Amino acid sequence: MEIILLQDIDKVGDKHTIVTVRNGYGRNYLIPQGLAIVANATNRNMLEDLKRREATVESRRLSEYQAIADKLQGAVLKIGAKVGTSGKIFGSVTNVQLANALKEQYEVEIERRKISIPEEVKMLGAYKAILALHKEVHVEIDFEVIAE
Repeated sequence: MEIILLQDIDKVGDKHTIVTVRNGYGRNYLIPQGLAIVANATNRNMLEDLKRREATVESRRLSEYQAIADKLQGAVLKIGAKVGTSGKIFGSVTNVQLANALKEQYEVEIERRKISIPEEVKMLGAYKAILALHKEVHVEIDFEVIAE
């Protein structure tokens, strides 16, 4: 079944792309949840209009993303974690924890999917994370894992 995605979906595709999925997945999950529409002739013609409207909205928000990037440039987040005797933390630091720390410490709300951590965080110390706010705006922030 060919569908047009209305949102970015992990392991399926990006927003406003035509992808092929299994019939049951498309019919029973993606379409009823409002995540996709059937890629028939009418919807394919409408796709270009959707892309154009989305591009204008994103271009307006580009300055907002740039302001967030400037605010976070040089920022160092403090992430508290429970630590064992050897300095190894229980579990690991995730992008969800980083999103919550950004909200608490800098009052910036960023979706967790836009945050990527290049290396596993399992010890105390300083690390880097990458925020993909927009296709053109990427920010590298430092964060420090400290003992609670």
